[in-house]
This record gives sequence, C-alpha cells and structure tokens, in this order.
Amino acid sequence: MLHPVLLCGGYGTRLWPLSRTALPKQFLPLLSQHSLLQDTIKRLAGLRGQAAPIVLCNNDHRFLVADQLSEIETVPAALIIEPVARNTAPAVALAAFQALTRDPDAQLLVLSSDHAIRDVPAFHRAITTARESAQNGFLTTLGVVPDKPETGYGYIECGDKLPSGASAVKRFVEKPDAARAAQFIAEGNFLWNSGTFLFGAAQFLEELQQYAPDVYNATKTALENAHTDLDFIRVDEESFSNAPAISVDYAVMEKTARAAVVPVEMGWSDVGSYAALWEVEEKDADGNAARGETAIFEAKNCYVHAEKQLVALLGVEDLVVVATPDAILVTKKERSQDVKHIVDELKKQGRTEHEVHTKVFRPWGWYEGVDRGERFQVKQLVVKPGQKSSMQIHHHRSEHWVVVKGTAEVTLSGEKRLLSEDESIYIPLGAPHRIYNPGRIPMHFIEVQSGSYLEENDIVRIDDEYGRG
Repeated sequence: MLHPVLLCGGYGTRLWPLSRTALPKQFLPLLSQHSLLQDTIKRLAGLRGQAAPIVLCNNDHRFLVADQLSEIETVPAALIIEPVARNTAPAVALAAFQALTRDPDAQLLVLSSDHAIRDVPAFHRAITTARESAQNGFLTTLGVVPDKPETGYGYIECGDKLPSGASAVKRFVEKPDAARAAQFIAEGNFLWNSGTFLFGAAQFLEELQQYAPDVYNATKTALENAHTDLDFIRVDEESFSNAPAISVDYAVMEKTARAAVVPVEMGWSDVGSYAALWEVEEKDADGNAARGETAIFEAKNCYVHAEKQLVALLGVEDLVVVATPDAILVTKKERSQDVKHIVDELKKQGRTEHEVHTKVFRPWGWYEGVDRGERFQVKQLVVKPGQKSSMQIHHHRSEHWVVVKGTAEVTLSGEKRLLSEDESIYIPLGAPHRIYNPGRIPMHFIEVQSGSYLEENDIVRIDDEYGRG
C-alpha cells in the first residue's frame, strides 16, 4: 500500500507578507481556491492502492491543518505533532514507524505540502515508475528535468539506467552558482532535486539505522512514548529533541548505495519566492500575474497581489507588489529571494508583522483586527458551529460584544445568556467569560476592547477544550 506523507513544517519567509509564522505559505490559496496543502492532497486523487495520508506538523498549526483537511473531506491516517523542529529526516522516520504499525509492506510517498505541480498526469506516471523502483529495494526520488540554469535548487546527477525506468543516483549537488548551473544544463544528465521521495518504510528505516542511528533511535523512542490528544498524536518531546536536525538527503540519500531517481517534467515549482510564484501563475499578454483588485497599464512581467485595497501599476517592469491590510512589499522580481532579509529586519525592530496577519485563526474560528487606537481595539470574530472559546479572564481590559450574525451563548461570571443578532453584552475586567455558537451557521460578532493593555497575552484560560494553556 502507498502511504502519502505530508510534511507541513516551514514558514516560507521569502513570501512575506503573504506567508507569516502563524499562517505560512502551505496554508494559503496561492494558486487556486484551495491552499497549497489542500492542492497537494487533491492531486493524489486517482493514484491506485493508496492509504489515507500521514500528516506531520508543529503544535502551533495543528488545528489549522485539521481544519484544512476537513474542508476537503480528508481524514488522515495519523496527524503527528512534531514538538520541536528537526528537519525532514526525523519527521519521515516518525511516519515510517507509524505506517509500519498498520502495513508491514508500506511504501511512503513523501511530499512537501507547499509545492506546485501543473502536470498531474506526468506526476502520477513518475510515481508509478518510482513505486516499481522502490519494490526493487531502491530509495527513490523524483528529479525534475531542468528548463534553465536555476541556482535556487539542489541538483542530482544521474547514473546508469535501471530496469524500472529510474536511474541510479551518481551524486547529489548543493545549490550551485550561475556558472556551474549552466554547466549542469549543458551536460544534460542533471536534474533538480524536488524533495519528493518514494521508498519502502522498512527499507528507509534500515538505511537510517545504518547511516543516522541517532535519528533512528530518538524517533523510535519518541513514537513508542507518544500519547493521543484529541485527534493528534503527540510524540515524546524529550526523546524527539535528541534527534539531530538533519534532512533526508543528508541523513540517508547522499550515503546510501540504493538511491535512485526518476526524471520527470511535471511543471514543478517549490514556490519558494515571488519570482517562482510568478512563473507558475497565469499571466496576461504582457506577462503580468495579478490577484485581487488591480489596475495595470503599460506594465510588464510583474507579480501583483492585492488583498483588500486596489493596487495600480503604471509603466513599470519586473516588479513584485504585494499589499495586505497591514503591510506592503515592493521589490524587483530578481531580488525576491532576498525578502527573508526584510523578515529578519522586522524581528530586529521588535515588530509583529512577520508573525501574524490581521486575520488570525483559532481552533474555534478566527478573528480579524478592524481598528486600534490608544486604549481601545475593535475586532471582528467568527465562531464555527458547535465551537466555543476558552473560559477566560482579562486583567487589563474590558470588552463589549455585539452579535451581528447567528446566535451566541455567552457565559459570564457563571450565568448563561443567549444573544441573537443586534444584541450585545458587556464583559467587565476580571470577569470569567466564554462564548459558544449553538447554531448551525458561523456566528459573527464585533468585540470592542478598552483598557490599559490590549495584547493577546492578557488572557488567563480557566478551562479550554482544545488543551491550550
């Protein structure tokens, strides 16, 4: 059986201000109406003999992952929380051990959750070849046939052809400079390393035990000492923390004698920068890729993303312009790989725009900042049907809630009150309170905060069904 493994870590700092710590690029609808994570799952449809996916994510994104899977009616075989970031080798090891508990012949299809693939039939054909290669005992990766001397990707040099149609891997090469990348293209036997793997779970663990025993032992112990939390598997943090932070490439693929690669042309991109995003987006006759409310006149080869306000371009070329409610990025497209330096600068300045959007997702729904001034803040909040906030108090602010859509059950200082549209309630400073949506539609309300301190850390949770402290 083929077990898809989705890796949902990473923060996509080169796609700021769209991608942020609380909502990285894999959870954003950058290329369709679905997020990149959802696109990754949906393109698996039609593959024969596949099991439900094993999904790995960090603790902060666990409810976001669960919600996005639910939106496309996907029930994972396991949703594993990585307590600390340890790169891909420990994550894949967890998935391998987990898959083997149900299927001793499990094959893993390891996928990044934030890549783009335009030619899905070609992707499926490559997987079929990779499955045969894996059945012959090879640890197989998909290598993308390059169409230009790209310096942002690692490369794989192909060796002898194998009976399955794959090729033996001669060597892996780090991201080259421009001259070396051009040489690889000229030689014709180099492929881009897509980071997509297919191998037997048992074979991978055998190689891992040989070449990276610290990773093998730490992850094995971490999963043996795991416990369930709602629908999540929480591996033992102390054990998992003992695993070195190392990629699958470094830990196994560059060392094993059983590495193979399947060449494929499938319209692949890691969507690692705005230049890469521009390449895979649909464009107008002048080469402009635009999303949102835009007005473009005599501009060429630009990427434009407008979330709320109109963005107009006039007489410019090769620009990236991204406007979100709280930040605007303007850069030359050729410099889009360097956007991460802006994020570093924001961290140095102690700002928060690299961490959260004005719209913030929570297990019960989401909230969005509307306005803010001295001693006051206004938010719009949406609570999903059947969901509730934590029972909490605030030491530094009072709140006024106005229901604008749906029905709310408010618990205030031990008493419950049902509010309909256009009804309101006042939450005094220090009073225990909770809001619950008993209805069948999302419930919307406006929250007006007033007080001396209005940050999110002025929340003391008394009770929370989502296990948040």
